[in-house]
Amino acid sequence: MEMRIDFHTHIIPKEFPDFAEKYGGDRWPTLDQTCTCGANIMVAGKVFREVTDQVWCPHKRIQDMDREGVDIQVLSPIPVTFSYWADKEAALEMAQLQNNFIADTFKEYPNRFIGLGTVPLQDTVVAIQEMDRCMHDLKLAGIEIGTNVNGENLDSPHLTEFFKMAEEWNVPLFIHPWETMAKDRTPRHNFMYTIGMPSETALAAASLIWSGVMEKFPNLKICFAHGGGSFPYILPRLDKGWEVWPHLRLTTHPPSHYAKKFYFDSLNYDALTMKYLIERFGIDKVIMGSDYPFLLREIAPGKVVDEIEDLSDSDKKLLLGKNALEFLNIKETDYGTKADDSRGKAETIRS
Repeated sequence: MEMRIDFHTHIIPKEFPDFAEKYGGDRWPTLDQTCTCGANIMVAGKVFREVTDQVWCPHKRIQDMDREGVDIQVLSPIPVTFSYWADKEAALEMAQLQNNFIADTFKEYPNRFIGLGTVPLQDTVVAIQEMDRCMHDLKLAGIEIGTNVNGENLDSPHLTEFFKMAEEWNVPLFIHPWETMAKDRTPRHNFMYTIGMPSETALAAASLIWSGVMEKFPNLKICFAHGGGSFPYILPRLDKGWEVWPHLRLTTHPPSHYAKKFYFDSLNYDALTMKYLIERFGIDKVIMGSDYPFLLREIAPGKVVDEIEDLSDSDKKLLLGKNALEFLNIKETDYGTKADDSRGKAETIRS
C-alpha cells in the first residue's frame, strides 16, 4: 500500500489572539468562534472565511485522515495570516505564534504531521532570523511564503538575501498565492480564488525565473500551490518572449530551462491537466496536495492521481508520498512503515 502524504493543508491555533485590539488597525485576521465546532475568520469586521474545527483540532484532522486514507499531513499557516503589511515586530509575533503551534502539533503527533513555518518577509533580516529558528530550533521542515510582498514581486532585490540563506540552509519553500492581482476586478463570482490565485501564482513563478533568481540560486527548493496556477500553460509564451526580446534577457537560458527546478502540488482536480503537469515537468516534480480543510479542497486527497490511467505503482508512490519527502529533505525510512501502521488510529484518540 502506498503512503499518502497530503502536502497542502492549512491550520490555525484555536486560541488565536486579537492582534487588532493589541496593535490597532483593521487588517489583522481574528478568529470568532461561532460554536464548539466552527468559527469565522474575520478581517476588518467582515467574514473572510467560515471554518470548522478541522482547521485547528488535530484530533478531528486525524479522524478525517484515517477516513480518507491519508497517512501524513503537512501543516502550513493560512495565507491571510502572513501580515506582510504590518510592523515587522508585530508580524514576527504573529508568525512565531503559528510556528510554535505547528511545531507543538507535529511534536505531539510525529507520525501524522509535518510542519511548515511562516516568516515576516517585509523585513529580510527578521525573516531570516525566524527561518533560522523554524528550521534549526523548532525543527520545522520548510517555510511557506506568499506570492508577493506588499505588491512587490518575489524578484524584489530586498528578498535576495532571504533566498540566498534559504538555498544555503536547504530550506524548502512552499509558495502560496495571497493578496492577488486584479482584486478590484475579481470580487464577483469568487474569481479571486478561481482566476486571481492561479494568475498570481504564475506571476510569482515567472518573476523568479525571468529576473535570474533561479539562475543565481540554482539549488533553491520551491513548490507552487494549486498545480502552479496558470504558470505551466503560459510557460511557452514566456519562452517566446525571451526569444523575441533579447534586450530584456537577464538569464543565460529561456524560462523553461529554470522551470524544470520547480515542484508543484497536484491540486488541479483534473486527470488530463495532471498528465500535462507530469509530462511538462516530470513525475518527480509533482506532489499530492488537497488544500484541506477548505471548500475548494480535493476529496479524497489524491483522487486526481488515482484517476490517471496507466500510471505504474512506482509512479503513484512518487506522486502520493515519496516526492513530498524528497522535497522536504526527509528520509523515506523515517516514515517507511506509516502506510501499514498509521491508519485507523483516530478511534484511539479522545477529544
